[in-house]
Amino acid sequence: MNGHLLIQYYQIEMQKIINNDILLGIIVREEHWESGLTFVTDDSEFIQVGLWNYNSGRVLDSHIHKNYERSSSLTQECVFVVSGSMLVKFYDSDMSYLEEHELHAGDMAVLLRGGHGYQILEDGTRVIESKNGPFVSVEKDKIKF
Repeated sequence: MNGHLLIQYYQIEMQKIINNDILLGIIVREEHWESGLTFVTDDSEFIQVGLWNYNSGRVLDSHIHKNYERSSSLTQECVFVVSGSMLVKFYDSDMSYLEEHELHAGDMAVLLRGGHGYQILEDGTRVIESKNGPFVSVEKDKIKF
């Protein structure tokens, strides 16, 4: 299956970018957030992305994370547009262009597999990027095209 699919997953509506039955990415729009805690990614992914939407007064348990060795064989990343807008381009693992999506303030893209590229569309666009680590080097982690 190629292209994107708009589905209901973990209580929220999002676009999944799929190519040859491989999940390349997920687009979550600002208006699609539901109340409570909702995870966008499946438990098996290297990056775990969750959305919080709580009312004032909600208390979340204090906690620490235990030392637990995990391994990952590829870098996955998430970009959240704080202000402005950007274009995210999706490529398959052969670096062939597939599609692109415009993101605006409050939108997020989770990049899981294949390639991707970005273009900033407005001056002053602010984006938060998060990815799994540890970071080794650009040379070991990326093939630029």
